[in-house]
Amino acid sequence: RERVRAMFYHAYERYLESAFPYDELRPLTCDGQDTWGSFSLTLIDALDTLLILGNVSEFQRVVNVLQEGVDFDIDVNASVFETNIRVVGGLLSAHLLSKKAGVEVEAGWPCSGPLLRMAEEAARKLLPAFQTPTGMPYGTVNLLYGVNPGETPVTCTAGIGTFIVEFATLSHLTGDPVFEDVARKALKALWKNRSDIGLVGNHIDVITAKWVAQDAGIGAGVDSYFEYLVKGAILLQDKELMSMFLEYNKAIKNYTKFDDWYLWVQMYKGTVSMPVFQSLEAYWPGLQSLIGDIDNAMRTFLNYYTVWKQFGGLPEFYNIPQGYTVDKREGYPLRPELIESAMYLYRATRDPTLLELGRDAVESIEKISRVDCGFATIKDLRDHRLDNRMESFFLAETVKYLYLLFDPDNFIHNDGSAFDVVVTPYGECVLNAGGYIFNTEAHPIDPAALHCCRKRREEQWEVEDLMREFYSLKKTKKFTFKRASNHGEGEGARDPEDASSEKGGEKRNTKKSSHSLLSCPSPSFNSKLAVLGQVFLDNT
Repeated sequence: RERVRAMFYHAYERYLESAFPYDELRPLTCDGQDTWGSFSLTLIDALDTLLILGNVSEFQRVVNVLQEGVDFDIDVNASVFETNIRVVGGLLSAHLLSKKAGVEVEAGWPCSGPLLRMAEEAARKLLPAFQTPTGMPYGTVNLLYGVNPGETPVTCTAGIGTFIVEFATLSHLTGDPVFEDVARKALKALWKNRSDIGLVGNHIDVITAKWVAQDAGIGAGVDSYFEYLVKGAILLQDKELMSMFLEYNKAIKNYTKFDDWYLWVQMYKGTVSMPVFQSLEAYWPGLQSLIGDIDNAMRTFLNYYTVWKQFGGLPEFYNIPQGYTVDKREGYPLRPELIESAMYLYRATRDPTLLELGRDAVESIEKISRVDCGFATIKDLRDHRLDNRMESFFLAETVKYLYLLFDPDNFIHNDGSAFDVVVTPYGECVLNAGGYIFNTEAHPIDPAALHCCRKRREEQWEVEDLMREFYSLKKTKKFTFKRASNHGEGEGARDPEDASSEKGGEKRNTKKSSHSLLSCPSPSFNSKLAVLGQVFLDNT
């Protein structure tokens, strides 16, 4: 763990010294370059990693730097996908973690705040891309002028289906449904255009909905679509998204899985088109662990780990029958996917093999890729030639997942035994209880935050207010009222049994008559009204 921490600071400090305010560090020449826009991207991507490593003072400093220095009103053609996962995701995560990091938050937080406003501004710049006949977005948008007139209508599947985590979070926090709506429409358009055997291809025309690249698999160009169906389902408790993924999962097992490897097949016929393992596919065992399919996940993970051991990293493409790299795809840009899967599977199994992968990753990256000015992309795993680039995901994902693998007590792994209660304009809500959902750039989103900012459900609060009014008129001291949760009906409310009198250290009165009327064992709303109905009838 301490070696991982040292890796982070070696890379982070070199970025600040040599590359900021550019997007990324060029570690061989000790300078910087803009790659995905001009957002000081590495700084946004590394922000929540700082907090996971426990560095609150630098987190606070960077929050101020970003507020002053980042501008989205720029004439830049930006990737809709990359801007969403790195910029919107990074800002949302940092916004939700800012109180934990000791930032002085404004009164309405987490329903308002400067980082949330920045995330919303960035996301609004992406909305013009979704204005297509199918609802599937263009791949690129100009941040100042919208979609360029000559923009290609061909987008990869992942570039269409990787928005629901960030956009639904934005909608829940800001109250503007447009973000979640466009994300859902895009997801469903892909689902509608799957083949008869249940597979999706790699690239599609967003105007005509015709598949341009018909290779089906779990890797590059498709990967995070499947990831976001599962993570969106968990984040939003959405059965429809999960059932969509489970249907895909059946087709993927039927047509692409061979001996715990996953190949690429023709989406309409199911015939093998590429017997290749791509390093991006290594997220799949981690995703399987999220749906509880641990045995299959471990078997596939161990296949991928043999490739790592063969090369000291995962080549971008690996020919499975030949057991070797594919021409011009021999590089390893310090990707996180295998380490990500190890982190998830270690949480599920505590299998020490997974810690060995983590140690091997630290050894490989330090030995092959470390240079004076950071860590360099490995251009060729066969001879260890390097490339002059350090992608921002190295600090956002690779280092973060490595650190979390070796830090079982990190707050990210909270099991719900500790939490914070926050008072918002919409009532109390619970935060930082765990269950974080990582977006595909490893930015953790607190799912509880989605319940902090919804408008109160009128029926619940009206009854409570009437009851409170009634009992204050009667001036009775027999009854104490607590906001009760009906299986999530009261947004973010705590279990009334756990919430018994905190003020002034009062003890719960044990007399039967003093039991809170609103803390019965979670009856449905209607029966609650029926039980209490006579109260209103007596006083009409």
